[in-house]
Amino acid sequence: MQYRLELTLRRAEGALTRVLGAAERRGFRPLAVDGETQPDGDRWHLRMTVEGDRSEDSLREQLAKLYDCLDVEVLACP
Repeated sequence: MQYRLELTLRRAEGALTRVLGAAERRGFRPLAVDGETQPDGDRWHLRMTVEGDRSEDSLREQLAKLYDCLDVEVLACP
């Protein structure tokens, strides 16, 4: 199943690497990544599409634990 992640991250070195690593360790394969800096310059808005057989709850909970992750929303792709 495919999921779309909407994330708000602190603009910190290695933040994207930590998000990708957490997704892969939970059994999700990244398919697409897109993002931009927020107007205040201290945050990133990241959109990521992942594919996996596990529940999105495990991914949401793991990403929410990351220090760099300020907000996470996981939506099923149609």
